[in-house]
Amino acid sequence: MVTIGRAPTNQIVVKDERASREHAQIFLSGDQWTLRDLDSRNGTFVNHDQVRDDHALRPGNIIRIGQAQMAFVVDLAAALPDSSAVFRRAAALGETVVAPTPAYDPEHVLAGDGPDAALITHRRGETKYLAADDKLADDRAADSAPKVGRAAAKLCRLAFDLARSEDLQAMVNLALARLFEETHVDAGALLLIPRDGKWSPAHPPAASDLQVVASRSDSAHSYHRPSDFLVSTVLREGEAVLARNIVGDSKIGMRDSQGEILATSIICAPIRHENTVLGFVHLYSTIAERQPDPDDLEFTLAVADTVAVALDNLSRRQELAEDLDLVRQENIQLLERLGLQSEIVGSSPAMVGVAQEIARAAPSRATVLIRGESGVGKELVARAVHFSSPRRKGPFVCLNCAALTETLLESELFGHERGAFTGATDRKNGKFEQAHGGTLMLDEIGEMSPSIQAKFLRVLEGHPFERVGGSESIRVDVRVIAATNRDLEKDVAEKLFRRDLYFRLRVVEILVPPLRKRPEDIVELANYFLQKFVEETGRKIRGYTPLALEQMQRYRWPGNVRELKNVVERAVVLSRGPFIEHTDLMLSQLATAGDTADISVPRGQFVPTSLDDMEARHIAATLDATGWNKTQAALILKIERSTLDRKIARYNLRRRESV
Repeated sequence: MVTIGRAPTNQIVVKDERASREHAQIFLSGDQWTLRDLDSRNGTFVNHDQVRDDHALRPGNIIRIGQAQMAFVVDLAAALPDSSAVFRRAAALGETVVAPTPAYDPEHVLAGDGPDAALITHRRGETKYLAADDKLADDRAADSAPKVGRAAAKLCRLAFDLARSEDLQAMVNLALARLFEETHVDAGALLLIPRDGKWSPAHPPAASDLQVVASRSDSAHSYHRPSDFLVSTVLREGEAVLARNIVGDSKIGMRDSQGEILATSIICAPIRHENTVLGFVHLYSTIAERQPDPDDLEFTLAVADTVAVALDNLSRRQELAEDLDLVRQENIQLLERLGLQSEIVGSSPAMVGVAQEIARAAPSRATVLIRGESGVGKELVARAVHFSSPRRKGPFVCLNCAALTETLLESELFGHERGAFTGATDRKNGKFEQAHGGTLMLDEIGEMSPSIQAKFLRVLEGHPFERVGGSESIRVDVRVIAATNRDLEKDVAEKLFRRDLYFRLRVVEILVPPLRKRPEDIVELANYFLQKFVEETGRKIRGYTPLALEQMQRYRWPGNVRELKNVVERAVVLSRGPFIEHTDLMLSQLATAGDTADISVPRGQFVPTSLDDMEARHIAATLDATGWNKTQAALILKIERSTLDRKIARYNLRRRESV
């Protein structure tokens, strides 16, 4: 369907004030083209008759809308006899002129009346200016085209091909081939000035200093460089030169070692980019009857300018590729650095969740609290957060709060002045100052004394601090990551840990699961540590026996990843065969931190019970242990106080009277 009207959204736009915005439409009904007026203001006419209902169109009908007239035709050639020349030209150039027939789309059916008739040309595939030589039009059509047009087409296709060239050699060879096709020369080359070559127009380089990127000679002699005079002239002036009849010219003329004349005419065109000469194109003819003309000079200069743009683009692509390689190497180094310092290994759903939490926490400045049993790798998670954050270039400082006394811990955190206490012979910057612009990781934060907790909280809140024994106020930009294996909620309830510090640290919490909670990672970790220690010791151990792997997967690993690492290291050192046997594994009999007397029921004495009954007994035992302090019990159970009240009512729990 084709719509006709004044609005630009119509397929046929009639620029006439008497035409409505959507005036009429033409559509195909069966095999018949039909015209319909769309309730236009001034009406639609066919052969002077106004269209009231749908009107069947016939060849030769004149459709009038306002002052515009259109003829409906089927055979365009018959309707416009003078158009036969157009058809012949289109056939010679490989084009297709669509004459309207009922089988074509409606937009091909309408044509104006008289000399302004519309001629629709369809062109499929790539433009002929970019087609290969064997796809060009025949010689008769090509000869009829002007020389300038042919040159423009060649340049267009050359620019397209140069843009696709992957290296300098291919680009130059392509340019030379096109020059030899279009100019009257039989020898030449493309020469570039070395990048590190320093020269000025007053002191141009010698011909021997130029780099011949590619050369070609179709004559009996090999290619010869231009004279120094010609090189200096082109580079100094930055202009193209065409020299003909140069046989007797001693400065421009070219002779071989026997004195035989090599060139009768020469073309030199500078390769210029942003007022800088990068090199030049040197072409010459050795046949007196084959002389290049000014058109050849123009074409050579156009090719030289095109090559200059292509060289700049190639240089930029190479720079981008080099920069990309550099970035990739830096990323690899960062990943290796992160891998060496964090050594986070594991693909279980639990560790995938930890990795996702690290990715979410890393970009922010928020304080992070990492919780987990001893040996699960809390410090490794802290390192991963740091090296994934914008502070990765800053320092990562780690301090174990449980390894120092209260006095030493304060000195390590905030530093001290000379003479602040016995043994303080020099000023010392604390961990906060050392971590300025980076991350401070405090392990075993639950072991910090209440007095240091207060000072530590002030620093977290952004207040300045003083070194021990000093009065100078110090401000630092440090992100704090705390880690603990203690039950901080219980410590808060027992007033062993400050409530306000607890909430200040627990902005973002990452829970690292124990190894027994992610058994899928045991084999992966075991293989990782095996490879690591085999490389360190040089032992020829190829793996584990099936029984050893089975034993490691059954074991509950109370020491978590740290214990697994030590067990594998010992096995690698003491193993006597190519495979680690189950007897090489020294596994302890310790209970895990999550094991209790109620859970560790000997085989054969287990009494099945529902989860509701187990939850009811556990909540009742927790309430009894806290003296029915519901707030404290809710903190221990890690549920809301309102949730605890609902569970007490649900299980009908009652406080037992003391005897």
